[in-house]
Amino acid sequence: MTHLPRTTRPALLVLALALAQVGAETPPDFNRDIRPLLSDRCFACHGFDAKAREADLRLDTPEGAFAKREDGKPAIVPRNLADSLAWQRINSTDPDEVMPPTDSHLKLTDAEKDLLKRWIENGAVYQPHWSLLRVEKPAVPPGEAHPVDAFVARRLAKDGLQLAVEAPKTSLIRRLSLDLRGLPPTPEETAAFLADPAPDAYENLVDRFLTDPAYGERMAWPWLDAARYADSNGYQGDADRTMWPWRDWVVSAFNRNLPYDQFTVWQLAGDLLPNATPEQVLATGFLRNHPINGEGGRIAEENRVDYAMDMSETTGTVWMALTLNCCRSPSATITASTPSSTRCRATAATVTRKPPRRSPCRPKSSAPGKTNSSVSSPTPIRTSKPAPPPSPRPSRLGKPPNSPAIPSILGKPSPSSRSPEPKPPCSTTAPS
Repeated sequence: MTHLPRTTRPALLVLALALAQVGAETPPDFNRDIRPLLSDRCFACHGFDAKAREADLRLDTPEGAFAKREDGKPAIVPRNLADSLAWQRINSTDPDEVMPPTDSHLKLTDAEKDLLKRWIENGAVYQPHWSLLRVEKPAVPPGEAHPVDAFVARRLAKDGLQLAVEAPKTSLIRRLSLDLRGLPPTPEETAAFLADPAPDAYENLVDRFLTDPAYGERMAWPWLDAARYADSNGYQGDADRTMWPWRDWVVSAFNRNLPYDQFTVWQLAGDLLPNATPEQVLATGFLRNHPINGEGGRIAEENRVDYAMDMSETTGTVWMALTLNCCRSPSATITASTPSSTRCRATAATVTRKPPRRSPCRPKSSAPGKTNSSVSSPTPIRTSKPAPPPSPRPSRLGKPPNSPAIPSILGKPSPSSRSPEPKPPCSTTAPS
């Protein structure tokens, strides 16, 4: 595999400086440069909230910004500063006309005004939310350097910076090991790397670390955080649950370099695939990481709604970079121009339907701290975790790096070591 060269060539810096000059003339990007300005200084009064909107002006959509007003002048006229009412108000010296208003205590710096000026001059192009844009491969700057080095050098040159000189080998191996494995290198690994005179010694070290089982553990860590992974149910009881098979599957997926499309589909709908394999079913554990409430007297439908909302919110955040908590409120403002609005409404319709009538048979009230298993979420798959073999390296995930592969995880679950919970005399939910 190809890795980044670590030498700094004078020719690269010359190229980067030339490209930086070109980059300085690039039109501002709406999502990166303009939307944050408008959101911070304008959207409170001219955004999506109709109740707070003033002068019947929207600047968060091109339809609102480009629409002709009563005086015939749109707020923004692409490529025409003189006819852009918003630009005139931004630069007004009249305290009753200037925007943002003086009583808002918000101001635009000269640099921010220049961004808006260049944005309007270049067509005032709006963009959807960045996570909804199609990913396109950018043109690689010409030169002999690695493409990533070329992009980094161009950005550094724009700020008057240069690529740092090559770090000593002791620093290189430590940085690489912490980046790829989350662990410092062993003394033996460091000594072997220092003694390797080969010109591709660093590249070979990268390959070795990528094949280390600890690589999957390091890459899985932020994913487990995003998926709100936990080994207990949460809430007041916080009882243990068996989620480690899904955790180990994530580690294995990174170590096997599972394609991202499969990594996505399996976690969201692996059990719905034709002839789904045990591994694909296990991957859907992503949707069962939510807290489980076993509070006594809690209505089963209330649990179902909470769990469905938690799944929807986490899925939207992880894969779409969009929060979906607005679906819980019937009066929430949902922008209809985004694809997420349809999903948001569908989720809201699903989780806000009328709860089923409660059973006439009511269980005895639980003592404080006790849980009522009959009204909690279905119990996750319980298996007995095999004792891990001794490990020469400590593992942060509770199992050593050389833990059993996925096939052993997907085998037939062994009986749970826990005692079965006693069933109540009758259910608290009405029959469907």
